Amino acid sequence: MGLLQALAAVLSLLAGAAAADGFRVLEGHGGPIMGVASADGVVATASFDNSVGLWKGDDGPPRWLEAHEAAVKSVIFAGDKYVISGGDDNVAIIWDRNAGALIHRLERHEAKIMSVRASPDGAMIATASWDRRIGIWDVATGLLIRWLKGHTSNVNDIAFTSDGKLISASYDGTIREWRIADGVQTRIMARHGFGVNTLLVDEAADWLAYGALDGGTRVLRLSDGAEIADLTLDRRPILSMARRADGGQIAVGDGEGYIMVVGTANWTIQHDFRAAKRGPVWALAYVDGGTGLLAGGIEDDAYVWPVGQTDALPRMGEDQRIFHTDPARVSNGEQQFLRKCSVCHTLNPGSSRKAGPSLYGLFGRQAGTYPGYTYSDALNGSDLIWSEDAVDKLFDLGPDFYTPGSKMPMQQIAKPQDRADLIAFLKTATAAE
Repeated sequence: MGLLQALAAVLSLLAGAAAADGFRVLEGHGGPIMGVASADGVVATASFDNSVGLWKGDDGPPRWLEAHEAAVKSVIFAGDKYVISGGDDNVAIIWDRNAGALIHRLERHEAKIMSVRASPDGAMIATASWDRRIGIWDVATGLLIRWLKGHTSNVNDIAFTSDGKLISASYDGTIREWRIADGVQTRIMARHGFGVNTLLVDEAADWLAYGALDGGTRVLRLSDGAEIADLTLDRRPILSMARRADGGQIAVGDGEGYIMVVGTANWTIQHDFRAAKRGPVWALAYVDGGTGLLAGGIEDDAYVWPVGQTDALPRMGEDQRIFHTDPARVSNGEQQFLRKCSVCHTLNPGSSRKAGPSLYGLFGRQAGTYPGYTYSDALNGSDLIWSEDAVDKLFDLGPDFYTPGSKMPMQQIAKPQDRADLIAFLKTATAAE
């Protein structure tokens, strides 16, 4: 197929997608979508670009909520007043939903926050963290009420119940129930054996559903923990779950890019489709009164599909992310950039919605000085000058050791030749004209 024919085919596909009732793409983030939520016709998206986007129908670009200093992993609406987010900077933030203003920063965790949830009455929020703790916070004041401690590994997800309890899921393979009033663990509801990533609760129907690292997707009776259904397929890990508001349907997203839609009346699979051409489905939410599914993954865009009408519609990653480029098509140095740098950085001048600053004009530049980017305190005023030697040490030692306290996530390039090839590529690609 020639280039013009391929372009025509893509345009035809997108035209058909645009005509599909309810299908849309939310474009604007500068990094993968890690969390999504929906309420009253408004959608929230949490991204690797350190920001939360608030989208209202087709009313143009989103309102950006920006105060996190690392990837935002979870976002929820709490009543009609608040948006709450949590992320890799170990911080949860309570936002004024209407004004878009920061109200409280919750800063007591010692590791990334994977999930934030609001109590049924909206008075409290809970935060699940990789420091093995669950924080219970007062929404009005932002003050910590208490810690729930007992998990032996990272806590990944949480859910409130209406009787003053909280349920948590952890990498230690357990699902636990806690009494919020005094922080006492009241029971271990499940011992899955593999880490549990996500859970859903429906008190009225007396069930709890969860998804795990090994692909386990199971439903328990909430009252006594007995297994109701096993929905496990040969796909792993399970990363996201969403419950339709009426409780009649759930959606399950996995690491292989599929979304499974299940009817809860008899726990049968109603629809199962490949939502992402490449990569995981990290985030799911029902929208449009339960007729649409909002999903986020490794792409910068979030997608909304009409439930059960996905076969002819585009998938996330149809226009693949550049770090999936065939190594045979690029040099080793460019491949290192695509894999290690491209999610957070561009090579072009000017600002972007990426998590990191542009690398344009990198060599000879003082660290922490690219215009328009908000740096961490660790790099503001730094004496470091970006040279070939500095870039080599950054990826040899890792940013945690070479630029401690900076926003750059921990990563290394072990082979000296790979580092040399990356530096050679960047010397050319970032050179100011």
